Amino acid sequence: MLILLVILAILVIPLTAAAFMDKQFTIEEKILIHKPRNEVFAYLKLLRNAEHYNKWVMTDPNLQKEFSGTDGSAGFIYRWKSEMKQVGQGEQEIKQIMEGERIDYEIRFIKPFSGIAVSSLLTQTAGSGQTEVTWTFSGSRNYVMCLFHLLFNLSRALGKDLQTSLQNLKKQIEKS
Repeated sequence: MLILLVILAILVIPLTAAAFMDKQFTIEEKILIHKPRNEVFAYLKLLRNAEHYNKWVMTDPNLQKEFSGTDGSAGFIYRWKSEMKQVGQGEQEIKQIMEGERIDYEIRFIKPFSGIAVSSLLTQTAGSGQTEVTWTFSGSRNYVMCLFHLLFNLSRALGKDLQTSLQNLKKQIEKS
């Protein structure tokens, strides 16, 4: 009987905790790049450059990509489709650009789950010839996603992926 109660408690605690989690989440990571802000921003502004630094884009070498609009301007859409579950299918749209400062995106996931997230890349001068890049990723989550975030520590995993992408970005920009 005691074993049954312990098992029940192990199951009930995360299920209950997920019900009370904040439905909104935001993940933010930063990196310092040893290049001037205008150079960093010019690279970031082109969404196609993501294939050289974005961990998620780089995961599937057979990723199917489709582009519409003018890269580096609001309204540009990058669509992807992959047979790999961790990459899935979706699209990312440049929603707004504040020249030299900020790029805002809307990311629409189709597979393996549907959902919408927003993401931003911000640049700030951090000293002579240095730029701090801040990458934020936020969205809302239903009960099931709250449970996944809790059980698999998805916020930490997503933050780690953002940091890997930022490290890749740093290498790409600083090598030129």
